[in-house]
Amino acid sequence: MSAGASDERGIRTGGRFHGRVAVVTGAGNGLGRGSALRLSQEGARVVVVDIDEAAARRTAAELPGEALAVAADVAVEDATERWDAAAVEAFGRVDLYHLNAGIFGTFAPLPDLTVEEFDRVQAVNVRGQFLGLRAAFRRFRAQGGGGAIVLTASIASLTGSADLLAYQTSKHATLGLLRGAAMYGGPLGVRVNAVAPGIVPTDLFAAAAGTVGGKNDMELRASTTPLRRAGTPADIAAVTAFLLSDDAAYMTGQVVSADGGASVVNTVRPSGGAGAWPAREHDQALYGTAVPSADTETSHE
Repeated sequence: MSAGASDERGIRTGGRFHGRVAVVTGAGNGLGRGSALRLSQEGARVVVVDIDEAAARRTAAELPGEALAVAADVAVEDATERWDAAAVEAFGRVDLYHLNAGIFGTFAPLPDLTVEEFDRVQAVNVRGQFLGLRAAFRRFRAQGGGGAIVLTASIASLTGSADLLAYQTSKHATLGLLRGAAMYGGPLGVRVNAVAPGIVPTDLFAAAAGTVGGKNDMELRASTTPLRRAGTPADIAAVTAFLLSDDAAYMTGQVVSADGGASVVNTVRPSGGAGAWPAREHDQALYGTAVPSADTETSHE
């Protein structure tokens, strides 16, 4: 069998993760499922963690290598300890973590965003990643060695927009967790990096399919990126696998954008400067018809 070929199960011979154990959170669907599949194909034994037990079991059953499904809410401390213990009971150790689980929250405008919704997003996207990081570092300490961790950040970690405030806040916080964990982990042989996906239409946004910014208009918005297409879970999984592998042995504390070039775009106008889109129509759709425009005379008396 030639190098790079796969066996009858679909596992690549000489895979980068042969003999290693990986945990992927939020692996029941979307980006997490894609990551679990890629890691399994490259030889890892994978612990599939998701709040949806049925989805976790489906993913685990689809993987070519050994896999374990664990139902857990990543925002709950006891649940995090449970999936960590289950991983060690099944496979003896953990070497790699992709802390991916997250929710987008609501598209509600800032004045209408509730404290409860804001806190719910932070609980999953920030506390969940903190708990996962802490569990990973505790596991590496118990094992007496290092390992690699990847956090799922976002294009929303790097830029701002007028909606998804709770989500943007959480993804900016991800970079704080990333940099602090990388600083702490470096001398211990623990590498921590993040992948920042751009527009990837997954089930995460399906519930808001009909909303501007939701799943239905993702393909259209992605067509304005330099690569002129939306991403796929496989695109993001490839970057995640690289960051977890020894090929990235001299990388830590880094945010790697996998976004079709969206993060380098200044505006939709090729020459830069002011945008070529209809600002008045955009503002009216977002804020209503009572938004003052630049040509509206404003009295300061």
